[in-house]
Amino acid sequence: MNNYEILVYIILLGGLALNTLIEKLNLKNLSDVLPKEFEGWYDQEKYKRSQSYLKENVRFGLLTSFIFVPMLVVFIYFGGFNYVDRFARGFAHDFGLGQVQIGLIFIGILAALSWLIHLPFNIYGTFVIEEKYGFNKMTAKTFVFDELKSLFLGIVIGGPVLAAVFWFFEKFENLAWLYVWLFLFAVQMFMLYIAPVTIMPLFNKFRPLDDGELKNKINEFAHAQNFKLQGIFVMDGSRRSTKANAYFTGFGRFRRIVLFDTLIAKQNVDELVAVLAHEIGHYKMHHIPRQLVLSVLSLGLTLFIMGQFIYNQNIFLAFKMDYTSVYASLLFFGIFYSPISSLISLYSLYLSRKYEFEADKYAVDTFKKADSLITALKKLSVDSLSNLTPHPLKVFLEYTHPPILQRIERLKGYVPSQ
Repeated sequence: MNNYEILVYIILLGGLALNTLIEKLNLKNLSDVLPKEFEGWYDQEKYKRSQSYLKENVRFGLLTSFIFVPMLVVFIYFGGFNYVDRFARGFAHDFGLGQVQIGLIFIGILAALSWLIHLPFNIYGTFVIEEKYGFNKMTAKTFVFDELKSLFLGIVIGGPVLAAVFWFFEKFENLAWLYVWLFLFAVQMFMLYIAPVTIMPLFNKFRPLDDGELKNKINEFAHAQNFKLQGIFVMDGSRRSTKANAYFTGFGRFRRIVLFDTLIAKQNVDELVAVLAHEIGHYKMHHIPRQLVLSVLSLGLTLFIMGQFIYNQNIFLAFKMDYTSVYASLLFFGIFYSPISSLISLYSLYLSRKYEFEADKYAVDTFKKADSLITALKKLSVDSLSNLTPHPLKVFLEYTHPPILQRIERLKGYVPSQ
């Protein structure tokens, strides 16, 4: 057992221990006392139900982690990756395939194993926990078709992208990371443009928002903000869940605002416009391109460091591998890099929470109705049984949005600009 193998186990088991600590602190932070801000929104029974929902999800998540992480440790210790690699190489040899094809077979087998292992847990989470708390509206047929569509997309999109990455690292040496970075950036931008009109409709139906008061108010607000709408669409989120949401997606002529049908059913017109004012605020304040730039820079740093570890013999010995390869290097590097990636993500999470406050402020400054946004946020929180009092460490390490009580407190202190 070399130092790299020991480090692998420390990373995996240390991550499990940290996650367990965070979740236990989060549960400990629960209070039987309903926050004053939500008096009249929750009765005592529903508030207890929201805490029960959190506890059940946390315990199920920890159970899942305590099964999967030790399984991965055992898989590494007994050379599981090497067995898969030897099978992929033998299969490829029989059919005269090259290194890129071997890599696709290797990754494909591991992805299939992971999918099979996770499938029962995904089914339980959807059809037992979400069903128990009244959220799940997904039928078995929809679930199966979603899985098949995801598999299809993984093959037709993920397969060629992976093959190209393997090829770049096989073909070039010192500058391979740079070519891969530019390639993945191009893929990312392409997907941002086409996903709203080609991929997302595979899973949900989108229809233009009907004419009426809501559409008129949205158009009126957008015009006042000099925001050109390419379309306001309603998504059939109720096919899968009772939870509600709204989001902004796409660029250029594919830019669109999407409202869940569940959101429209639960919010009044002013609340909906306030939510959309928040989403438009992200665009007007350039949050989306800033996050994209940060993501691209982070990817470049990751690929540069990765390029220095390709074919590292000690890493392959840690995973009991007979042969070195690009495809296995990329996978193994992901494990070693995960603590660094988590640290880098802290800044991204901080910015995301900061941007949420800024978008809230934009909505107040422009729509002038802080109370409407507050009630909209309260409804969303209550309907989804969200945790009102998350532990600060949980928020710091994982939350993309500030806790609801912090957002409401800030909103009440905002004075609309003239």
